[in-house]
Amino acid sequence: MENILHTYIAIKFISLINISKIYLVTDAVTHNHHQKKNMKKIGIMHGKERSFPEAFVERINSKRIDGIVAEPVRIDKAMQGEPTGYAVIIDRISQDVPFYRTWLKNEALTGTAVINNPFWWSADDKFFNYALAEKLGVAVPRTSLLPHKKMPPETNERSFRNQEFPFNWDAVFEYVGFPAFLKPHDGGGWRDVFHVHSPEEFFHAYDQTRDLCMTLQAAVNFKEYFRCYVVGQKEVRIMPYDPRRPHEHRYVLDDLEYSPKLLKRVEKDALTLCKALGYDLNTVEFACEDGVPYAIDFMNPAPDADLHSVGRASFDWIVDAVARLAVKKARESDKTAREMRWASLLGDDTAVTVAKKSSVKKTAAKKSAVGT
Repeated sequence: MENILHTYIAIKFISLINISKIYLVTDAVTHNHHQKKNMKKIGIMHGKERSFPEAFVERINSKRIDGIVAEPVRIDKAMQGEPTGYAVIIDRISQDVPFYRTWLKNEALTGTAVINNPFWWSADDKFFNYALAEKLGVAVPRTSLLPHKKMPPETNERSFRNQEFPFNWDAVFEYVGFPAFLKPHDGGGWRDVFHVHSPEEFFHAYDQTRDLCMTLQAAVNFKEYFRCYVVGQKEVRIMPYDPRRPHEHRYVLDDLEYSPKLLKRVEKDALTLCKALGYDLNTVEFACEDGVPYAIDFMNPAPDADLHSVGRASFDWIVDAVARLAVKKARESDKTAREMRWASLLGDDTAVTVAKKSSVKKTAAKKSAVGT
């Protein structure tokens, strides 16, 4: 009888231990589930490129920041107005994939900080950029917008009743001058860019532009040329660059000396442009002639960041700078309530501020009227 009692007690004890283990495991699973649920995700969208996206994710996760994790974005469905759980998304590919661009607008609407703003990126173009730079006091080459060589799809002669025929080419050539560059008004990657030295060369190149909307821009006889990373509208890395070289050798990795005054102006102008455009990640190119940096290209919201082209030092800089920016925005994601107005979505905080001030004044006026 005593043996039976001992056996019964032992079985009960083992059962209690096993039950305790189950509860411990359950608690751990529940804790991990809540941890994962409360984790702020930083996603990156990219296409063929590998070195930057992989290094970006690894850099953030290696810091082991409490409550923050980075990963490539995964999309298996897209429902209107539904958030997907990303606090921040770095966009490296939506300029080539309309599905991604539209999906990112929905993300921005539901509270995700998208770098760069998909609404403004969709609205922006290089000709507008040049006009804006001129208004801001940043030097830019003389540039003229040109009509399509061939009519865009679904258009005909009646679609162009507002355009004069023939176009006033003499006025364009007189304003811009030669040599000049013929290039798309919103293109990138040096695609469909022609260096022309006369009206004859211009028309020969223009005949090859299909239905693209082009610009003609005065060439700068540059001595120095820089491509600048700008991150968070605060940090700038100036990189010597030579667009005349083959693409894979354009970043000048040699140690060269430049005028501190010139570099200071380049940094200042790069920040001025990116703050005005609202880009948190961009490259700004300057061609410098007679000590004047002319802004050539500053619509690069998904700039080249490949290790093998920019070099190790610039690669490490851009990975670290964008990682820090993404973490900062993830930490701030609970504190910022977006104003659901088009002006706010386009980054125009002034319009929202004015609207709020106007509302305050109206409220005060009503109170005053009631008081009288």
